[in-house]
Amino acid sequence: MWYNDLRPDSELFNDRYSLIMLDSKNYYKRMLTDADKKRTLSNLLQLREGLLELVPRKTVDTNLLLCSWNIKNFGTLKNRTAESLYYIAEIINAFDIVALQEVNSDLDDFKKVLRLLGSHWKYTLSDVTEGSYGNDERFGFIYDSRRVIHSGLSGEIVIPPELIENNAIISQLKRTPTFTGFESGWRKFSIVSVHLHPGDGPLNKAIRKEEVRLLMEILKRKLQLSEVEYKNMIILGDTNLYKNDEDIVELITNQTFVESDGLSGKFTNTSLNQIYDRIFLNVDDYFKIAKDDYGIEKGGVFNLFDYVYINDPVEIAKYHQLMLEHKDNPSTLTDASKFTSYFNRYWKRNQMSDHLPIWLELQTESSDEFLTIKLNKM
Repeated sequence: MWYNDLRPDSELFNDRYSLIMLDSKNYYKRMLTDADKKRTLSNLLQLREGLLELVPRKTVDTNLLLCSWNIKNFGTLKNRTAESLYYIAEIINAFDIVALQEVNSDLDDFKKVLRLLGSHWKYTLSDVTEGSYGNDERFGFIYDSRRVIHSGLSGEIVIPPELIENNAIISQLKRTPTFTGFESGWRKFSIVSVHLHPGDGPLNKAIRKEEVRLLMEILKRKLQLSEVEYKNMIILGDTNLYKNDEDIVELITNQTFVESDGLSGKFTNTSLNQIYDRIFLNVDDYFKIAKDDYGIEKGGVFNLFDYVYINDPVEIAKYHQLMLEHKDNPSTLTDASKFTSYFNRYWKRNQMSDHLPIWLELQTESSDEFLTIKLNKM
């Protein structure tokens, strides 16, 4: 991580320390005051401690940490602070490859996060899905090139006309999914990143179900191809699947995709009442999810708000001035309870996200399994 912007000004005495958090739209003014720096440094220490406790460590040649995160309107929300970008980067830094949803056309914040991560972090981005349904969104991957590389396979999943039924309620997925290949060691795999149609109720569910049906028709064909990336396929992202959407989940699992038991049933939104974000895998015998001492697959939801933007009166008070600056009608923030409500329902979600990062630990050392399977075939 690149922490130069958090140094005391007294240390910035020559050109050794390049700065990132400069406001390009305001004469490159510094984006962090001394109070901001102090608060950010303190919270980063808490956040790092939480990540170390809950997310496995990266180990050479034995594991790969996969994460998916819908970062709310990443680029569109103009009141997201430099402080928040540090927290976003710190969370990404704990993993090897992070699939991002809701990256917008404005990439200023995205590029700041990349610079904070350092030069060994690389990325791929899809184009923005055009039209009002696309919501100015694109898909991104940020990955640690020391541990995983882009295989060269990259594309978007577009539904051919022959798959569209007469009087269909949709002809394409509203946000065009990406299909991207990666390599880690001798393993090749592909990731399909999705952001499905949101909303409860019969019509919204029908649209979402048709999106999944069309997607799985395309993936069924790809799974029959000989390239290794197609043999190890992962579907992930913001699926917007509700508790009563089990019939939609079956459209995925009927194609031999499996949801990790380390993630199954865990709430992934900030309100902790829905399982929107999912990871499904269709992989071979040498591509396994790591397990803990009890045989449970390693994966989880990282609740970042246990460490930053904590729901505590003392902590909330530190952000009163920023909330007044950001709220359209600040006169409504008349007492501590109003600040608390606005902080938890809107402000902290606009700083970070209304979704929490989900992750899996993949086991990359499987030489014993490989040798045993080959021996049994002799």
